[in-house]
Amino acid sequence: MNQSSMSQRDAYRVVFKDYPDVLDVGQMCAMLGGISIKTGYKILRENRIEHLKVGRAYRIPKANILNYLRIGRQV
Repeated sequence: MNQSSMSQRDAYRVVFKDYPDVLDVGQMCAMLGGISIKTGYKILRENRIEHLKVGRAYRIPKANILNYLRIGRQV
């Protein structure tokens, strides 16, 4: 199965399978190729990835990161 024919559901199961369903900023940065924490917070503050804020902590559903990658990131 090549990447262009992979469905969103298949991508969720296969890509980043070692990560939990809801991530913190550090895990998100690792998923995005090791970007810096500062850049990760900037992406979240600009609402480029849908996320939840619990108290002062950001929580990012893995599906939202996959959606961000599918649409095309502009970091």
